[in-house]
Amino acid sequence: MDLPASRGRWRRRSARSHLPLLVAVLVLLLPILLLFSSAYSTMLRSLLPSPSASGSGDAPRCGRSAELEGERFLWYAPHSGFSNQVGELRNAAVAAALLNRTLVVPPVLDHHAVVLGSCPKFRVTDPASLRASVWDHAMQLLRERRYVSMGDIVDISPIKSMVRTIDFRVFVSLWCGVDMRKTCFSGLCCAVSGGSSMPDDYNRCRSLLSGLGGSEKGCVYPVQDDCRTTVWTYQQDNDGALDQFQPDEELKRRKKISYVRRRRDIYNALGPSSQAENAALLTFGTLFSGPYRGSESYFDIHESPKDQRIQSVLEKIEFLPFAPEIMAAGKEFAKNKIKEPFLCAQLRLLDGQFKNHWKATFSALKEKLKAIELETKRNKNNSPIHIFIMTDLPPANWTKTYLANVATDKRYKLYTLKESDELVLQTAERLMAAEHGVRSGFLPKTVESMKKDCDPIQLPEILLYVEESVCSCASLGFVGTAGSTIAGSIETMRKNNVCKL
Repeated sequence: MDLPASRGRWRRRSARSHLPLLVAVLVLLLPILLLFSSAYSTMLRSLLPSPSASGSGDAPRCGRSAELEGERFLWYAPHSGFSNQVGELRNAAVAAALLNRTLVVPPVLDHHAVVLGSCPKFRVTDPASLRASVWDHAMQLLRERRYVSMGDIVDISPIKSMVRTIDFRVFVSLWCGVDMRKTCFSGLCCAVSGGSSMPDDYNRCRSLLSGLGGSEKGCVYPVQDDCRTTVWTYQQDNDGALDQFQPDEELKRRKKISYVRRRRDIYNALGPSSQAENAALLTFGTLFSGPYRGSESYFDIHESPKDQRIQSVLEKIEFLPFAPEIMAAGKEFAKNKIKEPFLCAQLRLLDGQFKNHWKATFSALKEKLKAIELETKRNKNNSPIHIFIMTDLPPANWTKTYLANVATDKRYKLYTLKESDELVLQTAERLMAAEHGVRSGFLPKTVESMKKDCDPIQLPEILLYVEESVCSCASLGFVGTAGSTIAGSIETMRKNNVCKL
């Protein structure tokens, strides 16, 4: 029994007796350990790439691909209907040119899949939440294999020499390492949109693009100013001045609004010498804007006489046509199907506010038809008036409406298109095979040696775009629903004389 006790006492005495020696050794070894630790860490950093590693200087490299080093990007959150999304694309192109950034071209979102709210009522989704909603919907389009880029539908080649662009699929796959091949229809897209598909990649990319985690120095600068507080301008002498449209006193009291709207120079706020300048990615919320009570809701840059380069961009983006395949389909239908001079009637009857204005919409069509009838009588022309109808009201629901009367009246001959029509389906296939979205912007240098097959996504619904291109060819005129952005788009196409039969 003495031995174990003796051993125990010996161990305690031994530890006490050697403690000063151990402390002395550790003190001597500490500088050496720190030196080796620093050298080892340096060696590891040189061998293993890190998402926050620097390409040059001390600025963090937040992108995965070295090919994106030195590039600076601009991303924004499109929303609402297609025409609104086109308006945002035009404003984004101006902002990218102003701030010398590469524009990330987004997908076409489903109609009202992402909703802003009301700028005039000061009730809008905050920018970070809006960006997160766009990311979530883009991933839904990926999962359902229904993705189509704005660059596939809208011809952005007119601004190519003035605004650098990159397709969202290419950007996300290179910058975040996210696999975007399920958004592809043809081989080039598959070759440049690969990634790891790791859950952390998706989550990190969502966080970076949305700015929900705040800004990341040298990597992401999320713009938090929205249409409640800001109207973006350029080269005006009223930077920081109050905008003429403000929330009224009742709204301030009822909604507890304490802020005011100011006019801010976008170049001063987000350009050189600003906190945003060094960020690799600048993210906006909405970039949609429209006139309201003598002011613009958010983006008031329409001319730049002091800056000829930006003035050229503004002139080019005033009208961006559809892709050549869509324009060709409209001309083909007008020339080979209708064959005669015709009127286009765009009747928006079911969406939003328009479902309450049937009377006004039909009244405009009646007046237009009366005018054409008088003209044909003067010319002693007894042929029926040819009318192309584009409407969101299905033919089965035309009963007891003015459309039913027109359809059964022998003075008129009506034409319509359906998504399932062969012309529309063939056009969609040619459009996606062309891969305009991917080809129009930045591509990796190694693309020439990359060939990959992929399972093609389903064909997009392009009926609306083909219908608009048909209406651009209507030589007897056009009548559209008042206040509809679709009608405005058709008017712009007709003003620019895009259809030459």
